[in-house]
Amino acid sequence: MRIGYACLAIGVPNTKQRNCLLKNASEEKLAELIHYNLSALENIIDYNIKNGIKLFRISSNLIPFASSSVNRILWWELFENELKTIGQKIKDSGMRVSMHPGQYTVLNSNDEGVLGRAIQDLNYHTQVLNGLGLDRKHKIVLHIGGVYHDKKAAVDRFIINYHKLNNLVKERLVIENDDKSYNICDVLEIGGSLNIPVVFDNLHNDVNPSYQTRTDNFWINECKHTWKEKDGFQKIHYSQQDGQKKQGSHSNTIKIYEFLRFYESLGRKDLDVMLEVKDKNLSAIKCLNCTSKDKRIKDLKIEWSRYKYKVLEQSQEDYIQISKLLSNMGNYSPISFYNLIEGALQRASNIGSSVNAALHVWGYFEDKATETEKGRFLKDMEAFKKEEKSIRVIKNRLWKLALKYQQDCLLDSYYFVF
Repeated sequence: MRIGYACLAIGVPNTKQRNCLLKNASEEKLAELIHYNLSALENIIDYNIKNGIKLFRISSNLIPFASSSVNRILWWELFENELKTIGQKIKDSGMRVSMHPGQYTVLNSNDEGVLGRAIQDLNYHTQVLNGLGLDRKHKIVLHIGGVYHDKKAAVDRFIINYHKLNNLVKERLVIENDDKSYNICDVLEIGGSLNIPVVFDNLHNDVNPSYQTRTDNFWINECKHTWKEKDGFQKIHYSQQDGQKKQGSHSNTIKIYEFLRFYESLGRKDLDVMLEVKDKNLSAIKCLNCTSKDKRIKDLKIEWSRYKYKVLEQSQEDYIQISKLLSNMGNYSPISFYNLIEGALQRASNIGSSVNAALHVWGYFEDKATETEKGRFLKDMEAFKKEEKSIRVIKNRLWKLALKYQQDCLLDSYYFVF
């Protein structure tokens, strides 16, 4: 089973996608952005390979204005070598990637202009995956679209418009249930009619169910029948509800005990699980470490080096507990480790704990920093204690010092992320 995440890598330098305003979208500017975004994508792929993550969704924003007439660059030719290099890394590592057009790509629209743009956008997504040299097991996930006051007519229109797509798009297209209009029964019926794979989304099913009595596992197994060998392993989307937001909102992190109950209920490993969660790669690594048969303490110690100053900022008690857990080489538990981290990150920090963590990080620079840097840091700390400055000011200063003095252990730290 591959477990992965979508689009962005949290806490990984030089991986953010860039865009520009329409008025600034000159050919030169677009070429510059595409070059940068492809480099950022390659950095994410390298990160995924290093961390054993074999499932990833590429951002639709990779090529700015790609399906618009504004972008006249033949980017698939201009950046052919870059695309092939990235694609080869994906293939060599056994990674599977996908793409997921946004809410404005509506194939069942009753507006010809919207439909035309949707087809162009699907062509663009297909061109990215083709440019990477990837086979049809690397998919494009699409929602059915709107209801337009007549659901049957909207479904019929989706089917009619699907047949307007070129075969290269059809080979990659898979459809997913949503949280408003098309439940999993609807999508299975459409998928069966068109003979295309169906992606099951558990949270969408919670919000917009077909039958309350059917379990997630039932629907996952129903969807399995829509996936052929040529399509690769069945793919599902997994997320958890954010308890503080409206129904259907993704949680900040995947709670490990809840995920493991879901994981064990599947009873099979021949499928790929895309996590839809705010902390992206952090949850992916957590789930991989807790489901791996090869549970090495080395991996948890690497994770601890990333989390520890953030945990210290939230809770010194949890910091001490986790340190003790990892000191017991013969009896350690990845699940207990992440459960303690989850608990710590849910706690509210205070001025005292924030100062304590900041001073620990400052310890890396105390003997290196110039007198001017020391003076600025201490001045900021005093202002923070008086609540005249935020902790973000302190963290920004420490981050700049980490960059200047190349403290790799800090550059990888989640202390600067949250």
